[in-house]
This record gives sequence, C-alpha cells and structure tokens, in this order.
Amino acid sequence: MEILKERTVGNIVAEDYRMAGVFKEFGLDFCCGGGKPLIEACERKGVNIDELMEELDALSTENNSDQNYNEWALDFLADYIINQHHGFVRSKLPEIKAYAQKVAKVHGRTYPELNTMLEVFSELHDELLSHMDKEEEVLFPYIKKLTVAEKSGKAIEKPHFGTVANPVRMMEDEHEEAGALMAQLETLSNGFTPPQDACATFRVYFQNLQAFQDDLHKHVHLENNILFPKALELEGRLN
Repeated sequence: MEILKERTVGNIVAEDYRMAGVFKEFGLDFCCGGGKPLIEACERKGVNIDELMEELDALSTENNSDQNYNEWALDFLADYIINQHHGFVRSKLPEIKAYAQKVAKVHGRTYPELNTMLEVFSELHDELLSHMDKEEEVLFPYIKKLTVAEKSGKAIEKPHFGTVANPVRMMEDEHEEAGALMAQLETLSNGFTPPQDACATFRVYFQNLQAFQDDLHKHVHLENNILFPKALELEGRLN
C-alpha cells in the first residue's frame, strides 16, 4: 500500500472505480485533479492519509463487480461516453436550467444566491454543449481511427490538428473550467442543501444538481484518466 501513496489519484480510480467513493468521502478530486500523487493530494487537502488508506485497503479486499473501464477498447469506451454521459448531459441541461430559472424567479429575492447560480449554470450549460460537440466531431472520431489502424495494421493519415495531444489538451482545459463552475454551484448551494422552507421544486433542483455533478465527475474521469492517456499512448505506438 506504500506504493499506492505515490500513484496518482486518477490512476488509482482508473483501475478500480469503487475507489472514487472513498476519495469523494475525503474531499479528494479524482477527475480534473486526478493527476496528483495520492500523498500530495492528501497533504493539500489536510486529509489523514492513514485513515484514507485503511478504507482503500478494506475496499480492495471486497469483490469488485463494477465495470473495468480500464480494459475496454478505446472505440468502445468513446461510444460508451457518448451514449451514457453525453446523452445524460444533453437530457439534463435543459431540465436543470428550467428549474434554475423558475426557482430564481420565485425565490431569488429571499435567496439571492439563486440568481448567481442561474448565471453560473447558464455558462456551464453553453460550455458543455460546445465541448461535447468538439469531442464528438473531432477528437473521438480520430481516436476511433487510431483503434482501427492498430487492428488493421494500416497507416493513419495525419490529422489537421497535428497530434491527438492538441485536442486532448484543449478538452482537459475545458474540463477544468466545467469543474470550476460546478464547484461554484456546490458552494453557492451549501453542498446542494436546500433551506428548511424550500418548496418541492427548490429541492428537486438541488437534487438534480447533485446527480449532475456525480455524473460529470465520472464522465471527466473516464476521459482524463483512461481515454485520453491511452489515446496518446496508442498514437505514439503507431507513429
């Protein structure tokens, strides 16, 4: 387990996604901030690494029936992300925005932070739609071409963006931006905790934000910690 402390948070979760629950419990970022070694991430957050390691150790002894995304073919993983996570985001964005607008209109005078949350979510809404379009139209098709090239043994034409590292870097930067906006929403909402006098719509709005954040964390993790590094590695092998 000493070796585990030196591995990055994202790499640990890539091998066993169940570990993400432990990191979330201790407030450690495994998606956008997943590139930090575990010991460094704990030091920055003031987390007792011995307590964390105990929970990780207990979890590692249990039967792991979760999907092992780390073993999936890249073309299959890309399609999974589009169908599972991009689909979820596209369905939830307009729904949550409608809640945000309604709750801000009705309760914004009493709880002015709701007005700020509407502005932040509107920005997140637009950024994610643009981001997913770029992935689906540019990056993911090239990753699929890399996968086909490896299987067929045929050379692949050099893309207009030069190397996969360029769109990957851009997508990772946009993940950081989306994560920062999501963190603002979490702070403004007191951890997505509605006030005691909140109406049903108010509560459903916050519940949806929590579910959206949970899905976004897994979504970004699959890309940043598995799909992108493996695409970089694959392109390197083929060149």
